[in-house]
Amino acid sequence: MIKGRRGPSGFGYASTAEEVTEGLDLSGRRILVTGINSGLGRETGRVLALRGATILGAARTLDKAEAALAGFDGDGHVPLVCELSEPESVAACAAAIDAEVDVLLCNAGIMALPELELRHGYERQLFTNHIGHFILVTRLLDRLAEGGRVVMLSSSAHSMAPEGGIQFDNLRGEQRYDGWKNYGQSKLANLLFAKALARRLDGGRTANAVHPGVIHTNLGRHMGLMHKVAPLVSWTFMKSVAQGAATQCYVAVHPAVAGVSGEYFADCNVAKSSRYSRDPELAQRLWEVSERIVAEVGV
Repeated sequence: MIKGRRGPSGFGYASTAEEVTEGLDLSGRRILVTGINSGLGRETGRVLALRGATILGAARTLDKAEAALAGFDGDGHVPLVCELSEPESVAACAAAIDAEVDVLLCNAGIMALPELELRHGYERQLFTNHIGHFILVTRLLDRLAEGGRVVMLSSSAHSMAPEGGIQFDNLRGEQRYDGWKNYGQSKLANLLFAKALARRLDGGRTANAVHPGVIHTNLGRHMGLMHKVAPLVSWTFMKSVAQGAATQCYVAVHPAVAGVSGEYFADCNVAKSSRYSRDPELAQRLWEVSERIVAEVGV
């Protein structure tokens, strides 16, 4: 969407998280946000807390989660440890949540690792960005409130996934690895998971995926020179963190999105996604393979 232009929702590229939640009273809502300690996660949590929500903030360490939540409006926020690349940590995080949650906002992730890294025998980006959140969300479905929402942070980079979308014959990445293509594969997996989950939910519960836009955050720390020069050129093509957090906040809590499920949002409006992301058979196969991986790692 062009800067300044607004879509059918009334919001657009330049909208901020505070703008899309203005006037909303989220008192009594419990919202889980992964990656609470920096970037989009921190801004998302801050704004939703500003509107009255209780934030369950997950980070890799308790210190990071506590430090982020200490700066939010309100009280009663819950710090959680969730290292997405470690299934036992994810399972423990889910087990620590013993009451209903209104929103599961899966924000955390890693991007464009320059060299192949493995976690539990699988390519790290796919394992962290997808399998980690797959474990977390599926473990919490029995605690997702009626009318609750699952929001998966995908990316327009999902269109950069390799031929076929998901390399089921190369999930370990050892046959061929490309940092950007494998990142795209992980973001396509997030989107396919949201669509497959939407078909399984009931009770008015929904699942959607979002593209936040191109933002300069710690997510790009592996991008070398591009990451270093981004602050100098960000005014030309990058969103601010406040703008980047807008779409996931909009999809997580705005009344206009109630009942909308299985969609892909960008700039706070429903957007078109890649052909692979619209393949229900691919989504079903990914779900089945993900279940097998989870069983394999023993959680």
